Amino acid sequence: MKKLHIFLFLLCAAVFVFSAINPADRATWYMEVAPAVAGLAVLAFTYRAFKFTDISYILIAFFCCYIMIGGKYTYAEVPIGNYIKDIFDMSRNHYDRVGHFFQGVIPAVIARELLLRKTNLGRGKMLFFVCVCAAMFVSASYEIIEWLAAEFTAGGAVDFLGLQGDVWDAQKDMLMALLGSVSALLLFSKIQDKQMANL
Repeated sequence: MKKLHIFLFLLCAAVFVFSAINPADRATWYMEVAPAVAGLAVLAFTYRAFKFTDISYILIAFFCCYIMIGGKYTYAEVPIGNYIKDIFDMSRNHYDRVGHFFQGVIPAVIARELLLRKTNLGRGKMLFFVCVCAAMFVSASYEIIEWLAAEFTAGGAVDFLGLQGDVWDAQKDMLMALLGSVSALLLFSKIQDKQMANL
């Protein structure tokens, strides 16, 4: 196992422990942190069979840490988001918006690498389109999960939804994921290609 991969795993483990200590709301913490833990478990379980590029692992680790910090405080109350909100006199804490941006980045990067390494789909417009579609599928699915959580969880899972009074929150979240997926494909494709060539 590469030293970088060990470092990223230990970083995620440390942030997980930090987030688990006295979270703002334990039920919300479980719901927020579960996707990160599940994703890391899948990566660990499949590590010997399929190793992603370093750029993919770095982005995944960053997003997992981001999710776990959001879970500790609830996305609407993450201190850095409130700090920025106060400095720029914003109407809401945008920590969750940035999270949804990366919710587009990660699926797009993962889909691109899997498609190029495991299928006959080559580089080009169709690859770009399919990767964006994969990211939007993840984003839309997450919005449906949030809605179901609100419908069937006691108290309406208000902290989990993180609407902060915005009736268009779900649509804006999906827009952020779209922007994240397109940005990721434009910014990281070349470095990902270079790293795949060296695997």
